[in-house]
Amino acid sequence: MAESFNIPSFFPRFPWLGGDLQTLRNVLRPPGQQLENWPGEKLCFPMSDGSGDELIGHLHRPLVETNRPLVILIHGLTGSMESGYIQVSARHLLREGFPVLRLNLRGAGPSRGKTHAFYHAGRSDDLHQAIGQLDGRHIANGLCLVGYSLGANLMLKYLAERAALAPVLAAVSVSAPIDLAVTQRRIGAWRNRRYHDFLLAEMKRERPCPDDIRKIIDFDHRVVAPANGFADAHDYYRQSSAKPLLCEIHRPTLLIHAANDPWIPASIYRDIDWSKHRRLRLLMPRSGGHVGFHGWRLDRPWHDLAIRQFLTAASAA
Repeated sequence: MAESFNIPSFFPRFPWLGGDLQTLRNVLRPPGQQLENWPGEKLCFPMSDGSGDELIGHLHRPLVETNRPLVILIHGLTGSMESGYIQVSARHLLREGFPVLRLNLRGAGPSRGKTHAFYHAGRSDDLHQAIGQLDGRHIANGLCLVGYSLGANLMLKYLAERAALAPVLAAVSVSAPIDLAVTQRRIGAWRNRRYHDFLLAEMKRERPCPDDIRKIIDFDHRVVAPANGFADAHDYYRQSSAKPLLCEIHRPTLLIHAANDPWIPASIYRDIDWSKHRRLRLLMPRSGGHVGFHGWRLDRPWHDLAIRQFLTAASAA
């Protein structure tokens, strides 16, 4: 696959220069609706934990049937299947002939406020259950996964836990916080105060929590940890981070991360000896921000170009 996968270097598009502008571009210039030509079919995935909760997704098929594998797109923190980056990726994959399932994690999107439990960075069993409930006709040509930010960490954890049993041809991770403790410290730094406060406000809107919570680490300590059996926020980060588990992944996986991501330090990727992970490939351009990668002379984010090429190579292998 390495020989058949070749992507041009990333160069940021003016005026979206630097990690912050790359990150904020979709907020400052929202992409709008992208999927009018591909109506979705609603799919529900009941969870087996007795909560009555279910994951909800929308399945889209290309205009012309192909033998391409189904691609599941998994959103990040405070996102949903309606997030701009999810819709943009779905559109480009559909145009390339891939069927796409935009999956909402538990308590996100249309299930916000309707579940007893909520997604978090380590809730990989929900993804396992959703994949297990897919109709055989949906995955007759195989299955691929693409995760973004927190959803990418969850996806990588799932792939490691399932190892050789994962029913997946290939996967792509975009801007994954594979070390949650280090990521939390970075997002809590003073230079990221506006990002931090925005994310925390969205997190508090997603689920009930005390009004006096002022930091994400306090939210994780007082809300996420006790609701999910963790001793505290630090235990949650330790048990849910994908980084220590990467060696267990058995499927071809591309990890994309920008060296100037303002939320996730590049050091958590640089200190990995990638030569020991023969199934994994890292792409880390100097720029791109967090789930940004708005490139010069490209009709799509650069990570979508990489996703298409990597999954095409994997499905042809």
